[in-house]
Amino acid sequence: MIRKIIKIDGDKCNGCGLCAEACHEGAIGMVNGKAKLLHEHYCDGLGDCLPACPTDAISFEERDAPAYDEAAVKANMARAGKVFATEAPPKGGCPGSNNHSIKRVLAAPVPEAQAAGDMPSRLNQWPVQIKLAAANAPYFDGAKLLIAADCTAYAYAGFHDKFMKDRVTLIGCPKLDEGDYSDKLTAILKENTIKSVTVVRMEVPCCAGI
Repeated sequence: MIRKIIKIDGDKCNGCGLCAEACHEGAIGMVNGKAKLLHEHYCDGLGDCLPACPTDAISFEERDAPAYDEAAVKANMARAGKVFATEAPPKGGCPGSNNHSIKRVLAAPVPEAQAAGDMPSRLNQWPVQIKLAAANAPYFDGAKLLIAADCTAYAYAGFHDKFMKDRVTLIGCPKLDEGDYSDKLTAILKENTIKSVTVVRMEVPCCAGI
């Protein structure tokens, strides 16, 4: 059957093993110091391993592959003494790269908070770094997307209310980040229904890459 499944670029893989730890189904293993998709029928295509990879070596592809076999995954985890869960807690990699939606309850109405100098944050999700965001994170579907050069939040005082409010925020620095963002942003746009895209950048040449 044709379905979405992970793809591991062996040239980019540094052999850290974090993706194998993050894959709670046990689909990924280490072979000769490199991560490999060992059991295609264990891969559910949700990409828990993507944010764990520090070298951006994992992506999605659509190809002919065996169907996801939940029963086989449960049996394998039982043999390993692990507990199966449909929403397993994230494991491996930096804890700050785990996907989170943020729901805020304001202690005071926004005008009162502004008058008191306590501006509420408008951040609706985590992580915000383009390189760390998983393309299939649930908060992307139906989102208004903000793609911003990371310096803009420091340069524009009202950045949260002007740009971040009611949007999913992604930031990056095209001068300092290795590579570009085309693959990650293409995957986000392809795999989700994005309502709008707003781009914010500085008026300097190095920011054009955003």
